[in-house]
Amino acid sequence: MIKLYGGARSRASIVQLYLEELQVPYTFQLLDMKVGEHLQPEFLAINPFGKVPAIDDDGLIVWESGAIILYLAEKYDQLKTLPEKAIASQWILFANSTLANGLFLAEIRDKESPRLLSGLNKVLENQLYITGDLFTVSDVAIGTILGYAIMMLQMSYADYPAIDAYVKRISDRPAYKKAILGIS
Repeated sequence: MIKLYGGARSRASIVQLYLEELQVPYTFQLLDMKVGEHLQPEFLAINPFGKVPAIDDDGLIVWESGAIILYLAEKYDQLKTLPEKAIASQWILFANSTLANGLFLAEIRDKESPRLLSGLNKVLENQLYITGDLFTVSDVAIGTILGYAIMMLQMSYADYPAIDAYVKRISDRPAYKKAILGIS
């Protein structure tokens, strides 16, 4: 069984969301990051940088949320072709670096957010999800970053109606409610 390590209000919820979507059994090891449990030798043996999330899948250790959800997508046969793998990698890397930085780094937010959100809005104008009309691992990455911006920055997507509708679709999913919003 997969063991997921995370902290309260951490990117571990991204991995938890995907595990819930896949309906894969897992255990969650909550680390109290306020008291430094993530910096103790036991966890540093899992991730030498002391960062969460991380998973232990029967001895295979994987850390970094994007790497973990790509691993899970591969393991559970969600990415069947090389082009599907490339597209998923593209969107997950975009979410975890370009989009997250553009929304969350105050010094570039005013310049980057409108450009990034305009582009995403165009992508979503004619399809339900990031890669088409089916929810995929790409939506786990993009949807959570957009959702985090609402929760942490009180960001509004009112000027981006396709994104606004997308975030509502994502946040209505039972797995999102459980993993991100804490509603069972």
